[in-house]
Amino acid sequence: MVKHVVMFKMKTFETDMIQNDLKLKFKSELENLINIIPEIVSFEVGLNISESPAAYDLVLQSEFKSMEELDAYRKHPDHARVLEIAKQVTIKRRVVDYEV
Repeated sequence: MVKHVVMFKMKTFETDMIQNDLKLKFKSELENLINIIPEIVSFEVGLNISESPAAYDLVLQSEFKSMEELDAYRKHPDHARVLEIAKQVTIKRRVVDYEV
């Protein structure tokens, strides 16, 4: 099995309300991928609750049967669409992939 973990740091927007709405929309777009991409074994998206300045705003933890299936996920058009949304609403992204 391959674990795929991604952390996102959101851009700062005009108001907290806009910031929160965009964060929730992005979370929802990510979560919907499990219904579309068959290679996903498990998929969890969490919003940060820590007030640490080192904290990121959103984390994605997903699992795939193999690196080939993770690569198929990365190449899927719906993943590419959500990645474009990420580029619009985030300023940083960190990724870790590991085998279990």
